[in-house]
Amino acid sequence: MTSARRRGRLGRREFLGRMSLAGAGYFVAAGARPVAAASANEELTVACIGVGGKGGSDADNAALFGRVIAICDVDRTTLASKAKSDRFTAAEQFIDYREMFAKLGSKIDMCTISTPDHMHAPATLEAMRLGISCYTQKPLTRTIYEARLLARVAEEMAGKGVVTQMGNQGTALDSSREAIAQLKSGVLGPLKEVYAWSNRPVWAQGPGRRMSIRRYQTQAMQEIDEQEDPATTAEEVSAIVADLVATKQREVARALERVDWKAWLGVAPHREYWPGLYHSFAHRGWWDFGTGALGDMACHQLTVPFAACGLRDPVSVVARTTGHDFDSFPASSIIRFEFPATAERPAIPFWWYDRKGNKPPREVFAPWGIDEVSDSGVLVVGERGAFYSNDDYAAKYELKGVEHRTVEYEKARNHTGDGPVDRNTFDVANMYEFFRAKREGDPKIANSNFVDRAGPLTETILLGNLAVWAAAKGGPGGSMGDWGEKVEWDAANLTVTNLATLATPGVGDLVKPVYPAGYRLD
Repeated sequence: MTSARRRGRLGRREFLGRMSLAGAGYFVAAGARPVAAASANEELTVACIGVGGKGGSDADNAALFGRVIAICDVDRTTLASKAKSDRFTAAEQFIDYREMFAKLGSKIDMCTISTPDHMHAPATLEAMRLGISCYTQKPLTRTIYEARLLARVAEEMAGKGVVTQMGNQGTALDSSREAIAQLKSGVLGPLKEVYAWSNRPVWAQGPGRRMSIRRYQTQAMQEIDEQEDPATTAEEVSAIVADLVATKQREVARALERVDWKAWLGVAPHREYWPGLYHSFAHRGWWDFGTGALGDMACHQLTVPFAACGLRDPVSVVARTTGHDFDSFPASSIIRFEFPATAERPAIPFWWYDRKGNKPPREVFAPWGIDEVSDSGVLVVGERGAFYSNDDYAAKYELKGVEHRTVEYEKARNHTGDGPVDRNTFDVANMYEFFRAKREGDPKIANSNFVDRAGPLTETILLGNLAVWAAAKGGPGGSMGDWGEKVEWDAANLTVTNLATLATPGVGDLVKPVYPAGYRLD
Protein backbone atom coordinates (compact mmCIF):
# COMPACT_ATOMS: atom_id res chain seq x y z
CA MET A 1 0.00 0.00 0.00
CA THR A 2 1.42 3.42 -0.94
CA SER A 3 2.06 6.13 1.61
CA ALA A 4 -0.61 8.26 -0.02
CA ARG A 5 -3.19 5.58 0.66
CA ARG A 6 -1.94 4.96 4.19
CA ARG A 7 -2.16 8.63 5.10
CA GLY A 8 -5.38 9.34 3.27
CA ARG A 9 -3.89 11.85 0.84
CA LEU A 10 -5.68 10.81 -2.33
CA GLY A 11 -8.55 8.39 -2.57
CA ARG A 12 -8.22 5.72 -5.26
CA ARG A 13 -11.21 7.05 -7.21
CA GLU A 14 -9.93 10.63 -7.08
CA PHE A 15 -6.44 9.57 -8.14
CA LEU A 16 -7.65 7.48 -11.08
CA GLY A 17 -9.92 10.33 -12.11
CA ARG A 18 -6.98 12.67 -12.23
CA MET A 19 -4.96 10.15 -14.22
CA SER A 20 -7.70 9.98 -16.85
CA LEU A 21 -7.35 13.72 -17.37
CA ALA A 22 -3.65 13.52 -18.21
CA GLY A 23 -4.27 13.34 -21.94
CA ALA A 24 -6.36 16.50 -21.73
CA GLY A 25 -3.46 18.44 -20.28
CA TYR A 26 -4.20 18.11 -16.56
CA PHE A 27 -0.57 17.69 -15.56
CA VAL A 28 0.65 20.48 -17.79
CA ALA A 29 -1.81 22.88 -16.22
CA ALA A 30 -0.98 21.63 -12.75
CA GLY A 31 2.70 22.17 -13.38
CA ALA A 32 2.63 25.90 -14.12
CA ARG A 33 5.50 27.58 -12.29
CA PRO A 34 7.56 30.77 -12.40
CA VAL A 35 10.09 31.07 -15.21
CA ALA A 36 12.77 32.88 -13.23
CA ALA A 37 15.99 31.13 -12.27
CA ALA A 38 16.27 29.88 -8.70
CA SER A 39 17.82 32.29 -6.24
CA ALA A 40 21.27 31.33 -5.01
CA ASN A 41 19.84 31.22 -1.50
CA GLU A 42 16.69 29.32 -2.43
CA GLU A 43 16.62 25.66 -1.47
CA LEU A 44 15.62 23.57 -4.46
CA THR A 45 13.22 20.71 -3.77
CA VAL A 46 13.91 17.29 -5.18
CA ALA A 47 11.98 14.10 -5.92
CA CYS A 48 13.77 10.83 -6.68
CA ILE A 49 12.18 8.12 -8.84
CA GLY A 50 14.06 4.86 -8.44
CA VAL A 51 16.27 4.84 -5.35
CA GLY A 52 18.03 1.47 -5.61
CA GLY A 53 21.28 0.71 -7.40
CA LYS A 54 22.36 3.68 -9.52
CA GLY A 55 19.20 5.42 -8.40
CA GLY A 56 20.49 5.28 -4.87
CA SER A 57 23.67 7.18 -5.73
CA ASP A 58 21.75 9.60 -7.97
CA ALA A 59 19.47 10.38 -5.06
CA ASP A 60 22.45 10.79 -2.73
CA ASN A 61 24.14 13.18 -5.16
CA ALA A 62 20.98 15.24 -5.65
CA ALA A 63 20.56 15.47 -1.88
CA LEU A 64 23.92 17.26 -1.72
CA PHE A 65 22.45 20.23 -3.59
CA GLY A 66 18.73 20.21 -2.81
CA ARG A 67 16.16 19.11 -0.26
CA VAL A 68 14.58 15.75 -1.08
CA ILE A 69 10.85 15.94 -0.36
CA ALA A 70 9.74 12.72 -2.07
CA ILE A 71 11.15 9.31 -2.97
CA CYS A 72 9.51 6.73 -5.19
CA ASP A 73 10.32 3.09 -5.92
CA VAL A 74 8.29 0.06 -6.91
CA ASP A 75 10.36 -2.06 -4.51
CA ARG A 76 8.95 -1.49 -1.04
CA THR A 77 12.04 -2.83 0.70
CA THR A 78 14.33 -0.53 -1.26
CA LEU A 79 12.02 2.41 -0.60
CA ALA A 80 11.86 1.77 3.13
CA SER A 81 15.62 1.37 3.34
CA LYS A 82 16.26 4.67 1.56
CA ALA A 83 13.76 6.45 3.80
CA LYS A 84 15.97 5.60 6.79
CA SER A 85 19.05 7.22 5.25
CA ASP A 86 20.31 10.68 6.13
CA ARG A 87 18.68 13.45 4.07
CA PHE A 88 15.71 11.18 3.22
CA THR A 89 13.95 10.68 6.54
CA ALA A 90 11.54 13.58 5.91
CA ALA A 91 10.76 12.58 2.32
CA GLU A 92 7.28 11.31 1.51
CA GLN A 93 7.25 7.79 0.06
CA PHE A 94 5.47 6.63 -3.08
CA ILE A 95 5.25 3.45 -5.14
CA ASP A 96 3.78 5.08 -8.29
CA TYR A 97 5.45 8.27 -9.54
CA ARG A 98 2.14 9.42 -11.05
CA GLU A 99 0.60 9.52 -7.60
CA MET A 100 3.62 11.45 -6.37
CA PHE A 101 3.26 14.04 -9.14
CA ALA A 102 -0.50 14.30 -8.63
CA LYS A 103 0.06 15.20 -4.98
CA LEU A 104 3.35 17.11 -4.96
CA GLY A 105 4.00 18.10 -8.57
CA SER A 106 3.69 21.83 -7.99
CA LYS A 107 6.14 21.64 -5.07
CA ILE A 108 8.96 19.80 -6.86
CA ASP A 109 11.76 21.73 -8.60
CA MET A 110 14.09 18.90 -9.61
CA CYS A 111 13.70 15.19 -10.23
CA THR A 112 16.07 12.25 -10.62
CA ILE A 113 14.78 9.37 -12.75
CA SER A 114 16.71 6.12 -12.38
CA THR A 115 14.22 3.42 -13.34
CA PRO A 116 14.55 0.53 -15.81
CA ASP A 117 15.01 1.87 -19.36
CA HIS A 118 11.41 1.48 -20.48
CA MET A 119 10.17 3.89 -17.80
CA HIS A 120 12.71 6.68 -18.36
CA ALA A 121 10.62 8.49 -20.95
CA PRO A 122 7.16 8.18 -19.32
CA ALA A 123 8.37 9.55 -15.99
CA THR A 124 10.57 12.23 -17.55
CA LEU A 125 7.82 13.48 -19.86
CA GLU A 126 5.38 13.67 -16.95
CA ALA A 127 7.88 15.65 -14.91
CA MET A 128 8.91 18.10 -17.63
CA ARG A 129 5.30 18.82 -18.55
CA LEU A 130 4.81 19.76 -14.90
CA GLY A 131 7.70 22.19 -15.19
CA ILE A 132 10.08 19.96 -13.22
CA SER A 133 13.75 19.82 -14.23
CA CYS A 134 14.96 16.28 -14.91
CA TYR A 135 18.16 14.33 -14.34
CA THR A 136 17.45 11.08 -16.21
CA GLN A 137 19.76 8.10 -16.29
CA LYS A 138 21.21 6.74 -19.50
CA PRO A 139 20.13 5.57 -21.93
CA LEU A 140 17.77 8.51 -22.04
CA THR A 141 14.97 6.36 -23.50
CA ARG A 142 14.20 2.87 -24.76
CA THR A 143 13.06 3.98 -28.23
CA ILE A 144 14.22 6.51 -30.81
CA TYR A 145 10.96 8.44 -30.93
CA GLU A 146 10.98 8.93 -27.18
CA ALA A 147 14.48 10.42 -27.40
CA ARG A 148 13.34 12.90 -30.06
CA LEU A 149 10.23 13.75 -28.03
CA LEU A 150 12.13 14.34 -24.78
CA ALA A 151 14.48 16.74 -26.56
CA ARG A 152 11.53 18.59 -28.07
CA VAL A 153 9.63 18.90 -24.79
CA ALA A 154 12.83 19.99 -23.00
CA GLU A 155 13.30 22.75 -25.57
CA GLU A 156 9.66 23.85 -25.26
CA MET A 157 9.82 23.90 -21.46
CA ALA A 158 13.20 25.63 -21.19
CA GLY A 159 11.42 28.99 -21.17
CA LYS A 160 9.55 27.84 -18.06
CA GLY A 161 12.70 27.11 -16.12
CA VAL A 162 13.13 23.42 -17.01
CA VAL A 163 16.72 22.19 -17.29
CA THR A 164 17.79 18.66 -18.15
CA GLN A 165 20.75 16.34 -17.83
CA MET A 166 21.34 12.70 -18.73
CA GLY A 167 23.30 10.61 -16.24
CA ASN A 168 26.35 10.58 -18.47
CA GLN A 169 29.17 11.24 -16.02
CA GLY A 170 31.90 11.35 -18.65
CA THR A 171 30.63 14.68 -19.97
CA ALA A 172 31.83 16.26 -16.72
CA LEU A 173 35.40 15.03 -17.12
CA ASP A 174 38.05 17.55 -18.09
CA SER A 175 39.82 14.78 -20.01
CA SER A 176 36.79 14.08 -22.21
CA ARG A 177 36.27 17.78 -22.91
CA GLU A 178 39.92 18.16 -23.82
CA ALA A 179 39.70 15.08 -26.07
CA ILE A 180 36.73 16.55 -27.91
CA ALA A 181 38.66 19.77 -28.48
CA GLN A 182 41.70 17.83 -29.74
CA LEU A 183 39.66 15.89 -32.28
CA LYS A 184 37.72 18.94 -33.39
CA SER A 185 41.02 20.70 -34.05
CA GLY A 186 41.68 18.24 -36.86
CA VAL A 187 44.73 16.72 -35.20
CA LEU A 188 44.01 13.30 -36.76
CA GLY A 189 43.48 14.67 -40.26
CA PRO A 190 40.41 13.61 -42.26
CA LEU A 191 38.49 11.02 -40.24
CA LYS A 192 38.23 7.47 -41.54
CA GLU A 193 36.37 5.34 -38.98
CA VAL A 194 35.28 5.00 -35.36
CA TYR A 195 35.26 1.86 -33.19
CA ALA A 196 33.85 1.11 -29.74
CA TRP A 197 33.83 -2.21 -27.90
CA SER A 198 32.41 -3.17 -24.52
CA ASN A 199 32.71 -5.98 -21.98
CA ARG A 200 28.95 -5.72 -21.45
CA PRO A 201 26.58 -7.44 -21.03
CA VAL A 202 27.40 -8.43 -17.47
CA TRP A 203 23.81 -9.63 -17.06
CA ALA A 204 22.05 -12.58 -18.71
CA GLN A 205 21.03 -12.24 -22.36
CA GLY A 206 20.12 -14.76 -25.02
CA PRO A 207 17.07 -16.60 -26.36
CA GLY A 208 14.67 -18.83 -24.46
CA ARG A 209 15.00 -17.21 -21.04
CA ARG A 210 11.41 -16.21 -20.27
CA MET A 211 9.88 -18.20 -17.45
CA SER A 212 6.34 -18.72 -16.17
CA ILE A 213 4.62 -21.17 -13.85
CA ARG A 214 3.38 -23.19 -16.81
CA ARG A 215 6.84 -23.37 -18.38
CA TYR A 216 8.39 -24.18 -15.02
CA GLN A 217 5.90 -27.01 -14.58
CA THR A 218 6.70 -28.42 -18.03
CA GLN A 219 10.45 -28.25 -17.44
CA ALA A 220 10.11 -29.88 -14.02
CA MET A 221 8.10 -32.70 -15.52
CA GLN A 222 10.73 -33.29 -18.21
CA GLU A 223 13.62 -33.24 -15.74
CA ILE A 224 11.91 -35.66 -13.36
CA ASP A 225 11.04 -38.02 -16.21
CA GLU A 226 14.74 -38.10 -17.11
CA GLN A 227 16.03 -38.49 -13.55
CA GLU A 228 13.50 -40.67 -11.71
CA ASP A 229 13.50 -44.43 -11.48
CA PRO A 230 11.52 -45.90 -14.42
CA ALA A 231 9.32 -47.62 -11.86
CA THR A 232 8.03 -44.27 -10.59
CA THR A 233 4.36 -43.99 -11.45
CA ALA A 234 2.80 -41.10 -13.35
CA GLU A 235 0.84 -40.20 -10.24
CA GLU A 236 4.05 -39.98 -8.18
CA VAL A 237 5.71 -37.78 -10.80
CA SER A 238 2.67 -35.50 -10.86
CA ALA A 239 2.77 -35.21 -7.08
CA ILE A 240 6.47 -34.26 -7.11
CA VAL A 241 5.86 -31.65 -9.80
CA ALA A 242 2.83 -30.26 -7.98
CA ASP A 243 4.94 -29.83 -4.85
CA LEU A 244 7.69 -28.03 -6.79
CA VAL A 245 5.17 -25.75 -8.47
CA ALA A 246 3.45 -24.92 -5.16
CA THR A 247 6.83 -24.04 -3.63
CA LYS A 248 7.66 -21.77 -6.58
CA GLN A 249 4.25 -20.11 -6.40
CA ARG A 250 4.85 -19.27 -2.75
CA GLU A 251 8.24 -17.80 -3.68
CA VAL A 252 6.63 -15.63 -6.36
CA ALA A 253 3.92 -14.49 -3.94
CA ARG A 254 6.50 -13.51 -1.33
CA ALA A 255 8.46 -11.53 -3.92
CA LEU A 256 5.32 -9.69 -5.04
CA GLU A 257 4.73 -8.56 -1.48
CA ARG A 258 7.91 -6.54 -1.97
CA VAL A 259 7.65 -5.51 -5.65
CA ASP A 260 4.65 -3.77 -7.19
CA TRP A 261 4.80 -5.65 -10.47
CA LYS A 262 2.13 -3.58 -12.22
CA ALA A 263 3.98 -0.36 -11.42
CA TRP A 264 7.28 -1.98 -12.46
CA LEU A 265 5.83 -2.99 -15.84
CA GLY A 266 4.44 0.50 -16.38
CA VAL A 267 4.12 1.06 -20.14
CA ALA A 268 5.44 -2.41 -21.08
CA PRO A 269 3.18 -5.28 -22.19
CA HIS A 270 2.07 -7.55 -19.38
CA ARG A 271 4.06 -10.67 -18.61
CA GLU A 272 4.25 -12.93 -15.60
CA TYR A 273 6.62 -11.89 -12.83
CA TRP A 274 9.51 -14.25 -12.18
CA PRO A 275 11.96 -13.78 -9.29
CA GLY A 276 15.38 -12.55 -10.39
CA LEU A 277 14.56 -12.53 -14.08
CA TYR A 278 13.68 -8.85 -14.48
CA HIS A 279 14.12 -7.12 -11.10
CA SER A 280 16.51 -5.92 -9.98
CA PHE A 281 19.05 -4.82 -12.59
CA ALA A 282 18.14 -7.63 -14.94
CA HIS A 283 15.88 -5.56 -17.19
CA ARG A 284 18.43 -4.43 -19.76
CA GLY A 285 18.64 -7.78 -21.53
CA TRP A 286 14.93 -7.78 -22.47
CA TRP A 287 13.51 -6.02 -25.52
CA ASP A 288 10.38 -4.86 -23.67
CA PHE A 289 12.33 -3.26 -20.84
CA GLY A 290 15.89 -2.53 -21.90
CA THR A 291 18.31 -1.55 -24.63
CA GLY A 292 20.99 -4.22 -24.35
CA ALA A 293 24.72 -3.64 -24.00
CA LEU A 294 24.56 -0.92 -26.66
CA GLY A 295 22.13 1.18 -24.63
CA ASP A 296 23.99 0.49 -21.41
CA MET A 297 27.48 1.65 -22.40
CA ALA A 298 27.48 3.44 -25.75
CA CYS A 299 26.06 6.59 -24.11
CA HIS A 300 29.29 6.68 -22.10
CA GLN A 301 31.79 5.45 -24.67
CA LEU A 302 30.55 7.73 -27.45
CA THR A 303 30.78 10.89 -25.33
CA VAL A 304 33.93 11.97 -27.20
CA PRO A 305 33.39 10.64 -30.74
CA PHE A 306 29.74 11.71 -30.87
CA ALA A 307 30.57 15.32 -30.09
CA ALA A 308 33.91 15.45 -31.91
CA CYS A 309 33.13 13.42 -35.03
CA GLY A 310 29.56 14.49 -35.66
CA LEU A 311 27.97 11.06 -35.19
CA ARG A 312 24.44 12.28 -35.79
CA ASP A 313 21.81 11.09 -38.21
CA PRO A 314 23.21 7.80 -39.56
CA VAL A 315 21.76 6.66 -42.88
CA SER A 316 21.96 2.90 -42.38
CA VAL A 317 22.83 0.24 -39.85
CA VAL A 318 23.45 -3.51 -40.09
CA ALA A 319 24.38 -6.15 -37.51
CA ARG A 320 25.59 -9.67 -36.79
CA THR A 321 24.51 -11.43 -33.60
CA THR A 322 24.73 -14.72 -31.74
CA GLY A 323 20.97 -14.99 -32.19
CA HIS A 324 17.88 -13.90 -30.29
CA ASP A 325 14.18 -14.71 -29.98
CA PHE A 326 12.70 -11.17 -30.18
CA ASP A 327 12.20 -11.37 -26.42
CA SER A 328 15.73 -11.31 -24.99
CA PHE A 329 18.71 -9.54 -26.57
CA PRO A 330 21.46 -11.72 -28.07
CA ALA A 331 24.48 -12.65 -25.99
CA SER A 332 26.71 -10.68 -28.35
CA SER A 333 26.55 -8.44 -31.41
CA ILE A 334 28.58 -6.48 -33.95
CA ILE A 335 26.96 -3.40 -35.50
CA ARG A 336 28.05 -1.15 -38.35
CA PHE A 337 26.59 2.37 -38.62
CA GLU A 338 27.06 4.50 -41.75
CA PHE A 339 27.22 8.29 -41.43
CA PRO A 340 27.00 10.59 -44.47
CA ALA A 341 29.60 13.24 -45.23
CA THR A 342 29.24 16.60 -43.51
CA ALA A 343 30.96 19.95 -43.97
CA GLU A 344 33.47 18.91 -41.28
CA ARG A 345 34.30 15.32 -42.29
CA PRO A 346 33.88 12.69 -45.02
CA ALA A 347 31.39 9.84 -44.79
CA ILE A 348 32.53 7.40 -42.10
CA PRO A 349 31.48 4.13 -40.46
CA PHE A 350 31.12 3.48 -36.75
CA TRP A 351 31.63 -0.07 -35.50
CA TRP A 352 30.21 -1.43 -32.23
CA TYR A 353 31.22 -4.71 -30.54
CA ASP A 354 29.73 -6.10 -27.31
CA ARG A 355 30.57 -8.99 -24.96
CA LYS A 356 33.92 -9.44 -23.27
CA GLY A 357 36.47 -10.61 -25.83
CA ASN A 358 34.43 -9.45 -28.82
CA LYS A 359 36.64 -6.70 -30.26
CA PRO A 360 37.64 -5.21 -33.59
CA PRO A 361 40.25 -7.29 -35.46
CA ARG A 362 43.88 -6.83 -34.44
CA GLU A 363 44.81 -5.25 -37.76
CA VAL A 364 42.71 -2.24 -36.75
CA PHE A 365 45.07 -1.60 -33.81
CA ALA A 366 48.40 -2.75 -35.28
CA PRO A 367 49.24 0.46 -37.22
CA TRP A 368 49.06 2.40 -33.95
CA GLY A 369 51.20 0.10 -31.84
CA ILE A 370 48.31 -1.04 -29.66
CA ASP A 371 49.21 -4.61 -28.73
CA GLU A 372 47.25 -5.11 -25.51
CA VAL A 373 43.68 -4.09 -26.30
CA SER A 374 41.50 -3.24 -23.30
CA ASP A 375 38.26 -5.12 -22.58
CA SER A 376 36.34 -1.91 -23.34
CA GLY A 377 37.48 1.09 -25.32
CA VAL A 378 37.22 3.54 -28.18
CA LEU A 379 39.39 4.08 -31.27
CA VAL A 380 38.98 6.99 -33.70
CA VAL A 381 41.11 6.66 -36.84
CA GLY A 382 42.15 9.52 -39.09
CA GLU A 383 44.53 9.75 -42.03
CA ARG A 384 47.36 11.12 -39.87
CA GLY A 385 46.77 9.50 -36.51
CA ALA A 386 44.41 7.84 -34.05
CA PHE A 387 42.68 8.53 -30.74
CA TYR A 388 42.63 5.61 -28.28
CA SER A 389 40.92 5.40 -24.89
CA ASN A 390 40.81 2.28 -22.76
CA ASP A 391 38.41 3.93 -20.32
CA ASP A 392 34.64 3.84 -20.77
CA TYR A 393 34.36 7.54 -19.95
CA ALA A 394 37.53 8.87 -21.63
CA ALA A 395 39.06 9.59 -18.24
CA LYS A 396 42.35 8.90 -20.00
CA TYR A 397 43.32 8.73 -23.66
CA GLU A 398 46.25 8.68 -26.04
CA LEU A 399 46.88 10.24 -29.44
CA LYS A 400 48.76 7.86 -31.71
CA GLY A 401 51.00 9.06 -34.54
CA VAL A 402 50.41 12.76 -33.84
CA GLU A 403 51.27 15.28 -31.13
CA HIS A 404 48.77 16.92 -28.82
CA ARG A 405 47.78 20.42 -29.84
CA THR A 406 47.20 23.40 -27.63
CA VAL A 407 43.41 23.61 -27.49
CA GLU A 408 40.85 25.60 -25.56
CA TYR A 409 37.88 24.03 -23.82
CA GLU A 410 35.62 24.83 -20.91
CA LYS A 411 36.68 22.91 -17.84
CA ALA A 412 34.03 21.43 -15.59
CA ARG A 413 33.60 22.83 -12.09
CA ASN A 414 34.19 20.69 -9.06
CA HIS A 415 31.32 21.30 -6.64
CA THR A 416 33.77 21.77 -3.77
CA GLY A 417 35.75 24.32 -5.77
CA ASP A 418 38.85 22.30 -4.98
CA GLY A 419 40.79 20.42 -7.64
CA PRO A 420 39.88 19.17 -11.13
CA VAL A 421 36.97 16.92 -12.02
CA ASP A 422 38.24 13.36 -12.40
CA ARG A 423 37.02 9.77 -12.14
CA ASN A 424 36.67 10.18 -8.37
CA THR A 425 34.38 13.20 -8.58
CA PHE A 426 32.72 13.11 -12.02
CA ASP A 427 29.45 11.55 -10.82
CA VAL A 428 28.82 14.31 -8.31
CA ALA A 429 30.14 16.95 -10.74
CA ASN A 430 27.62 15.86 -13.36
CA MET A 431 24.78 16.31 -10.84
CA TYR A 432 26.23 19.61 -9.64
CA GLU A 433 26.25 20.89 -13.23
CA PHE A 434 22.54 20.03 -13.44
CA PHE A 435 21.74 22.04 -10.31
CA ARG A 436 23.97 24.91 -11.40
CA ALA A 437 22.06 25.08 -14.71
CA LYS A 438 18.84 25.41 -12.73
CA ARG A 439 20.18 28.07 -10.36
CA GLU A 440 21.69 30.14 -13.17
CA GLY A 441 18.68 29.71 -15.46
CA ASP A 442 20.76 28.35 -18.35
CA PRO A 443 19.91 24.81 -19.58
CA LYS A 444 23.11 24.68 -21.66
CA ILE A 445 25.30 24.67 -18.55
CA ALA A 446 24.25 21.02 -18.22
CA ASN A 447 26.64 19.50 -20.74
CA SER A 448 24.51 16.42 -21.38
CA ASN A 449 21.21 18.26 -21.68
CA PHE A 450 18.46 16.59 -23.68
CA VAL A 451 18.38 19.11 -26.52
CA ASP A 452 22.03 19.45 -27.52
CA ARG A 453 23.54 16.15 -26.46
CA ALA A 454 21.49 13.44 -24.75
CA GLY A 455 18.54 13.30 -27.15
CA PRO A 456 20.53 13.18 -30.42
CA LEU A 457 23.13 10.82 -28.91
CA THR A 458 20.43 8.41 -27.73
CA GLU A 459 18.76 8.50 -31.15
CA THR A 460 22.01 7.50 -32.83
CA ILE A 461 22.74 4.69 -30.39
CA LEU A 462 19.28 3.15 -30.40
CA LEU A 463 19.22 2.89 -34.18
CA GLY A 464 21.72 0.08 -33.74
CA ASN A 465 19.11 -2.02 -31.97
CA LEU A 466 16.92 -1.97 -35.06
CA ALA A 467 19.74 -3.75 -36.86
CA VAL A 468 20.17 -6.19 -33.96
CA TRP A 469 16.45 -6.99 -34.17
CA ALA A 470 16.85 -7.64 -37.90
CA ALA A 471 19.77 -10.01 -37.25
CA ALA A 472 17.98 -12.59 -35.11
CA LYS A 473 19.68 -15.64 -36.61
CA GLY A 474 22.94 -16.57 -34.95
CA GLY A 475 25.55 -19.11 -35.91
CA PRO A 476 25.80 -22.74 -34.76
CA GLY A 477 26.38 -23.33 -31.07
CA GLY A 478 25.80 -19.71 -30.11
CA SER A 479 28.45 -18.36 -32.47
CA MET A 480 28.16 -15.12 -34.43
CA GLY A 481 25.78 -15.42 -37.36
CA ASP A 482 25.87 -13.81 -40.80
CA TRP A 483 25.05 -10.16 -41.37
CA GLY A 484 21.35 -9.49 -40.95
CA GLU A 485 19.18 -7.20 -43.01
CA LYS A 486 20.42 -3.65 -43.46
CA VAL A 487 18.09 -0.98 -42.08
CA GLU A 488 18.01 2.21 -44.17
CA TRP A 489 17.20 5.28 -42.07
CA ASP A 490 15.75 8.75 -42.59
CA ALA A 491 16.74 10.51 -39.38
CA ALA A 492 14.87 13.73 -40.12
CA ASN A 493 11.56 11.87 -40.25
CA LEU A 494 12.43 8.94 -37.96
CA THR A 495 11.53 6.52 -40.72
CA VAL A 496 12.90 3.17 -41.89
CA THR A 497 12.93 3.87 -45.62
CA ASN A 498 13.23 0.22 -46.72
CA LEU A 499 10.68 -1.15 -44.24
CA ALA A 500 8.48 -2.56 -46.99
CA THR A 501 11.29 -4.79 -48.25
CA LEU A 502 12.51 -6.10 -44.90
CA ALA A 503 11.62 -9.71 -44.22
CA THR A 504 12.07 -9.32 -40.45
CA PRO A 505 8.75 -8.33 -38.85
CA GLY A 506 8.46 -5.64 -36.21
CA VAL A 507 11.44 -3.43 -37.09
CA GLY A 508 9.26 -0.35 -37.42
CA ASP A 509 7.60 -1.03 -34.05
CA LEU A 510 10.91 -0.38 -32.29
CA VAL A 511 10.92 3.26 -33.41
CA LYS A 512 7.89 4.50 -31.50
CA PRO A 513 6.15 2.80 -28.57
CA VAL A 514 2.45 2.69 -27.78
CA TYR A 515 1.64 3.63 -24.18
CA PRO A 516 -1.32 2.04 -22.40
CA ALA A 517 -4.08 4.04 -20.74
CA GLY A 518 -2.86 6.04 -17.77
CA TYR A 519 0.42 7.09 -19.42
CA ARG A 520 0.93 9.96 -21.84
CA LEU A 521 3.35 9.90 -24.76
CA ASP A 522 2.34 12.67 -27.19
